Amino acid sequence: MTDTAVRITAASHHVTVASSTPSITDWSRRYFGPWWQATSSEAGAVAGPLVAAGVDEAEAAQLAQLVTDYPHDVVTYANAPLLHTRDDDGCVYAHQPDSSLSYQYRPDVLRIAGTEPVSVALAAARLARELLRSQLLADGWHILHASAAVRDGSIVLALGEKGAGKTTTALLLARSGWQLLANDRVFVRPDGDGGVDVLPWPSAAAIGLGSLDALGVYDEVRARHLAGERLHPTQHERVSQALTDGKRVPIFASSGKELKPQFFPDQLTTWLGLSLAVSGKAGRIVFPRIAPAAAPAVEGRGRELVDSDFFTAGTEDRYPDVFGLAPQTTNGEVRRVLADRLTALPSASIVLSHDTEASAKLLAELAR
Repeated sequence: MTDTAVRITAASHHVTVASSTPSITDWSRRYFGPWWQATSSEAGAVAGPLVAAGVDEAEAAQLAQLVTDYPHDVVTYANAPLLHTRDDDGCVYAHQPDSSLSYQYRPDVLRIAGTEPVSVALAAARLARELLRSQLLADGWHILHASAAVRDGSIVLALGEKGAGKTTTALLLARSGWQLLANDRVFVRPDGDGGVDVLPWPSAAAIGLGSLDALGVYDEVRARHLAGERLHPTQHERVSQALTDGKRVPIFASSGKELKPQFFPDQLTTWLGLSLAVSGKAGRIVFPRIAPAAAPAVEGRGRELVDSDFFTAGTEDRYPDVFGLAPQTTNGEVRRVLADRLTALPSASIVLSHDTEASAKLLAELAR
């Protein structure tokens, strides 16, 4: 079978995903295409680091043996145990028994072998994003915990803790004619004119059942689900069953975490009718909170940005950097400049409710 490849580009940086299984490269094209430029390329024309991923039981077993037969460490990676070791030449070998995935990483070449196409495709997209992230971080970009919507190049950023309403803010604006740039994280970097450039962070979008209902899109999502279309495979089976049963109220794991439908980036357009943006300039910040029965209102000016608003390797809990991809240091001075520039933007602390029309009207007035 002829090899296939997709080139992924963000801010002039590149990663190539190549495979002899077309569904693996199709997955990366679908996952990154809406927000990062993902285009088909010649399998031999590699731009940037290479992720070579394939369904190969023999190679997966061989790489796994290079981990299990030698001293190794164990971490939780993507919610599953990962065994990993590094040889004297700096090559990293890793293995995930639960998904029969094995890895080998040398500088600029990451090999992934597994026994099932979907698990390999998930891993290839995840590691391609990590490789491109490392290039962006080395180029002075930082990651901000924020959702973002853009119109005419100007971005409204929503900041806050988990559950504060960041995603709801961006979705309300996107449903009102804005373009969605990110639902949870963004890349930010100071520009040469005293402003802040913003790029998206591609990821599956988690949107709660109650939010889908409040936004008026629950029925469309359920109809597509019942017709056999599928959301992201990381979605919990209880969520899929809730959609089948027509349940609209939030459901929670035993840990207290809300379980939400998980959308591929392209499904934000095909399922929810949203338009996606690829970049912009930070123009305004809102700090939302959700009070279901309250009247949407401005509560005051926003706060200063602090270190906890920025994403760091130390706050990554799902994907520890076992392959050593992240830069060893980050520029604290650049982060301080970013915090100062973002704090100086027009900002507001706001309360949003389950009255989506009133909440959207408040956001539209603020964003003028």
